Amino acid sequence: MLIPVILSGGSGSRLWPLSREMYPKQLLPLVNDTTMLQDTALRTAGIADITPPMVVCNEEHRFMVAEQLRQLDMPASAVILEPCGRNTAPAIAVAALEGLAQGANPLLLVLPADHVIKDVERFQAAVAAGVPLAAAGKLATFGVVPTSAETGYGYIKAGEPLDAGGYRIERFVEKPNRATAEQYLASGDYYWNSGMFMFSAQRYLDELEQFAPQMLAACREAYSQVTRDKDFTRLGAEAFARCPSDSIDYAVMEKTADAVVIPLDAGWNDVGSWSALWEIGARDDAGNVVKGDVLLQGVSNSYIAAQSRLVAAVGVCDHVIVETADAVLVAHKDHVQEVKTIVNLLNTQARPESVFHRKVYRPWGAYESVDVDERFQVKRITVNPGASLSLQMHHHRAEHWIVVKGTARVTREAEVVLLAENQSIYIPLGVAHRLENPGVIPLELIEVQSGSYLGEDDIVRFEDTYGRS
Repeated sequence: MLIPVILSGGSGSRLWPLSREMYPKQLLPLVNDTTMLQDTALRTAGIADITPPMVVCNEEHRFMVAEQLRQLDMPASAVILEPCGRNTAPAIAVAALEGLAQGANPLLLVLPADHVIKDVERFQAAVAAGVPLAAAGKLATFGVVPTSAETGYGYIKAGEPLDAGGYRIERFVEKPNRATAEQYLASGDYYWNSGMFMFSAQRYLDELEQFAPQMLAACREAYSQVTRDKDFTRLGAEAFARCPSDSIDYAVMEKTADAVVIPLDAGWNDVGSWSALWEIGARDDAGNVVKGDVLLQGVSNSYIAAQSRLVAAVGVCDHVIVETADAVLVAHKDHVQEVKTIVNLLNTQARPESVFHRKVYRPWGAYESVDVDERFQVKRITVNPGASLSLQMHHHRAEHWIVVKGTARVTREAEVVLLAENQSIYIPLGVAHRLENPGVIPLELIEVQSGSYLGEDDIVRFEDTYGRS
């Protein structure tokens, strides 16, 4: 049995302003019409003896992860929620423990959720080549055949070839400078470190026991306290928080005597920056990748994306311009790695633009802020068919709801009202209420809030379908 383990815990800050803490790059359709998480799950379909994927993700992303897999008709075998980020080694450890609970020492195919692989057949062939190695007790990683002297990737030096395929790993190498990267490329002995792995669940835990026993003990304790809530597996929060934070490379792969590398030449890209998206995108005759409503004059070799309005550019070259409803990024392609410093600055100033988009997704649908001032806020709310918000009340605001599409069922204290398009209702301050969509099409309404405080934390929940407090 081979279980895909999809690691979906990153924030993708270098792809701000599209990727944000509450809606990171793996949940976005950056390359095609499906999200990167969905693409990762889809490329495992058809591999021999494969099971539904297991996903390890941030608790805040759980409903989006479950919904995106549901859209593929590919529900996860487990969605493990990390109470806090502890890097890849602990994430894989709890996945291994869950894998052992699902079957007799399954093989784990560990895949980051935010990679692009253009040639799925070659990827699947590399996975097939790794199965006998992993079944024999090796800890395999997939080394990407380098196409250029990249300084942004770690490298793996291949050692002696193995009869079963692949190579022993001679050493792992940190991100090199340009001259060193060119030497690696010329030698033909080095591969890019992809961050994808394959091994048996028990073999990985045995190595962790040897090289990081404190980490394994914390993961075992956190897993022993697991609670299962609908589609989700929740770890013991305090135990997991005590776990040392480390990557699988440092914790295990660089120390084990059984590390092997399988070459992978399948159009891989980790999409770590805007320039990477430009490299893999479809370019026009001037070398531009264009998304959305964009007008260009004398522009070349640039990535320009518009989400909510017209973007016009004149006379620029080698630039990235990305527009969203609440932020615009302009950067030279040579400096896109520094976008992370802008995100850090936003966090220092406690600005919401690093965390949320104007459109915020919830398990029942989404809301988008249209206008806000000192004592009022206007939102556009979408409720999915059959979904409902919690039964709640607010201490500091009243709400007016106007239905513009679909049908709403509104509970207001003991009263239940059915509203059609162009009808409205008023929810006074302090009144318990609930909004539901009993129909088969999305419910859309305009909400006008008024009051002395309009923050999202002014919610007292009495009942909630989704287990929120």
